[in-house]
Amino acid sequence: MTNSKGPTSPETDAAPPAGTRAGRREWTALGVLMLPLLLVSMDVSVLYFAIPQISADLEPSGTQQLWIFDMYAFVLAGLLMTMGSLGDRIGRRKLLLVGAAAFGAASLVAAYANSAETLIAARAVLGIGGATLMPSTLAMIRTLFTDPGRRSKAIGMWSAVMTGGVALGSVMSGVLVEHFWWGSVFLVNLPAMALLLVLGPFLLPESRNPAPGRFDLLSVPLSMAAVLPVIYGIKEIPSEGWNVRYVVSVTVGLLFAALFVHRQRTVESPMLPPALFRGRGFSPAVTLNLLSSFAMMGSAFFTTQYLQSVLGKSSMEAALWALLPTVLVGVAAPVAAGLVQRGVNRAYVVAGGFVLAACGYGMLTAAGTDSMWLVLAAAGVIASGIVTVMSQMMDLALGTVPAQQAGTASSVLETGAEFGGALGMALLGSIGTAVYRHEMPSSAAGGAHETLGAALAEAQRLPSRAGDALAVAAREAFTSGMQAAAVAGTLLLLGAAVLAAVTLRQVAAPQLQSPEREKVCA
Repeated sequence: MTNSKGPTSPETDAAPPAGTRAGRREWTALGVLMLPLLLVSMDVSVLYFAIPQISADLEPSGTQQLWIFDMYAFVLAGLLMTMGSLGDRIGRRKLLLVGAAAFGAASLVAAYANSAETLIAARAVLGIGGATLMPSTLAMIRTLFTDPGRRSKAIGMWSAVMTGGVALGSVMSGVLVEHFWWGSVFLVNLPAMALLLVLGPFLLPESRNPAPGRFDLLSVPLSMAAVLPVIYGIKEIPSEGWNVRYVVSVTVGLLFAALFVHRQRTVESPMLPPALFRGRGFSPAVTLNLLSSFAMMGSAFFTTQYLQSVLGKSSMEAALWALLPTVLVGVAAPVAAGLVQRGVNRAYVVAGGFVLAACGYGMLTAAGTDSMWLVLAAAGVIASGIVTVMSQMMDLALGTVPAQQAGTASSVLETGAEFGGALGMALLGSIGTAVYRHEMPSSAAGGAHETLGAALAEAQRLPSRAGDALAVAAREAFTSGMQAAAVAGTLLLLGAAVLAAVTLRQVAAPQLQSPEREKVCA
């Protein structure tokens, strides 16, 4: 396509021509991109073991401690759509490098923070940097890998790194805090970000939308007002119950979401073009990716508590055991990509991923209070099925939309995943909590009826015989709640498998480039 200024292309600088097989430079660039992605995903859980030392050193209030822990995830979720759209306009490489610099600087400030307020502010800037890095890395894959088959493999690696990073973050936190001071959990970010800043300008091609239109500033606060109250409300429901405050928070967020959608439909240059959702396969990809995130985080809500509170593992032991299921994650996405490239309909691969994850939830329904290996195996099966789905849905979504809107499309996927994860913990957590409260004996103290942690704390204050009886009853009640939630998760995933088979059946699968086609493209 040309205009009065000459040829225009959504890809600039050194972007490979469409259909070109990836070479050493592209795969090296992918390795560089994986570093910030790993760190961004790790930062979600990197404070798990550092909080006690931070509390002793900075003496934050209870509210400040919650914000230290949650600020990163809230800012990240709230700004994903803004940063995805901004990257499409100013250039994804530029935004990636700016975000890396901000992430590195904020990590340095966080490591040496001398007050709770400083650490909270640093965590907020880390969230801003993370919001630039996540959609930019995925959109850059769209630029680097123009051959659909290679792109599918690259996105599979992206999905595996993102999933594994959350589990690795808590383990690295425990190791660093055991040998160094709490600020070391932030300093590990610096070498990776420095490497990205040095190599990025040489390895990563710049890409942007050549005609993005005017950036709609009003959409920024509207998108944040839509996302943050909903995420906040549904994150708090599992631990606090259906409190009026959280229901109101979700309702307010949904009202702003309606305003945001109206704005996107009526403004001349929307942040989130409605035409994206009319692309063949994009809306199903977002929906199914949301459901997969629902299942992943819903199972994590129970398995982490099971390892610590039911089996009595220390936090460090539980984190190390939780790494075991992620071994299967590295295999699932490449296998799924290979099946699709060999002509298996994507609908059946994705449906199979959901069925596999449903089998994992089915295994959880058989867990007792001493079933560590069964629970770990179930977690591995669930993760394998979910990563199969996620990698395919990301590949489908990016392959469906125009290349110049890859950043926006990536941010929509990731925002949907944030919603799905929060919903998974809220809804499945609520089922588990309801069954837990029903199963607890009426003679137990009021606090023991609320959570397993409170029951175990109460059991330690009672005489040994009564305390042991309460602890056993609480662990059995929690396991019953996990079984009930697993039944619900199994049914949901089987329904998702049917939905995938129906909605994706007519969506074309990526094809490997043949030598003959490469000659034609040349």
